[in-house]
Amino acid sequence: MSKITIITAILALLVSFSCKDRHQPKTTNRYLVDTIGFAQYPWQMDSVMARIDIDDKLPSDQVYKAAICPHDDYAYAAGLFNKTLAGIKANTIILVGVAHRARNYKLENKLIFGTYKQWDSPYGSVTISPLRDQWVSSLNKDTFVIHDDMIQLEHSLEAIVPFLQKNNKSVEIIPLLVPAMAFENMKLFSKELSETMATLMKAQQLTYGKDIAVVISSDAIHYGNEGWGGANMAPFGVDSIGNEKAKQKDLTITNNCLVGSLTTNDVQLFNDYTVSESNFRAYKWTWCGRYSVPMGLLFANQLNENLNSQPLNGTLIDWRSSLHNPHIEVTDIGMGHTAKANANHWVAFIGVGYQ
Repeated sequence: MSKITIITAILALLVSFSCKDRHQPKTTNRYLVDTIGFAQYPWQMDSVMARIDIDDKLPSDQVYKAAICPHDDYAYAAGLFNKTLAGIKANTIILVGVAHRARNYKLENKLIFGTYKQWDSPYGSVTISPLRDQWVSSLNKDTFVIHDDMIQLEHSLEAIVPFLQKNNKSVEIIPLLVPAMAFENMKLFSKELSETMATLMKAQQLTYGKDIAVVISSDAIHYGNEGWGGANMAPFGVDSIGNEKAKQKDLTITNNCLVGSLTTNDVQLFNDYTVSESNFRAYKWTWCGRYSVPMGLLFANQLNENLNSQPLNGTLIDWRSSLHNPHIEVTDIGMGHTAKANANHWVAFIGVGYQ
């Protein structure tokens, strides 16, 4: 064989490797991304749980079909994670997450699923429910994209999984991410998601709330004039009056859109509060869940209407922030803070339960 032939064969082999689908996982397990803000070991989770306020550790007799849960650092939000997820009793959880860096991959206007079989978590690997692949196979191909790189990069769902796992060691999850998306597409996709999931649940005799629940990941207002990549995200200023105005606007949005008997108009109003009318890719009010919340609520609500012929009803568990509420100590257990918390830079988060 000539040198030219050998070189040509080697080049062809290299090209064939480079052309393989880069979105396929190198392993069947998704590994942890944020090991600073969130726990990676069981003893860290145990320590976090021991340190949160006693009221946040009380058991709940509520059974939520859906919930909005934070994904901020455990130092700031662990108590509200636990208090919110105490009402999630189902064994299979559909996780609706933020896709913070979807622009890296030019992803928008499609739901994002992955192919991982398990997710690493402090108490051991969490299994992806077999329902995921059944569900995805029933969806229109224009509705979604399979993108493991994006699933691996995103942290907003891995924050929630350890609390679910702590409550139920056999919990299974179905993760999906929502990138920038026009509201009309949210309505279209949520209708398809709810109808196909309702069909699967009826066929397998699964009950909403008992067997299947939806958890939507979102932090609320990101506020301040420092540490936001040069952007000023403090329209009311950063003195005590300005920060209080930001809090009150957040509470207004929450009470106007997310609690009580849920309607499509309520969700549309949330979208109008948080997303620019002229450009769905742009913030109007800086919730990172400006896409995950409306998409998740439209889906969860329509699923209840399909299965039970009535809308969900939302109850505010709490509104908190890294400025307004006490923090727990985590540095001595090998964790930390991914962002500062002061009058010039803070993040809010809410817990809402739906029945």
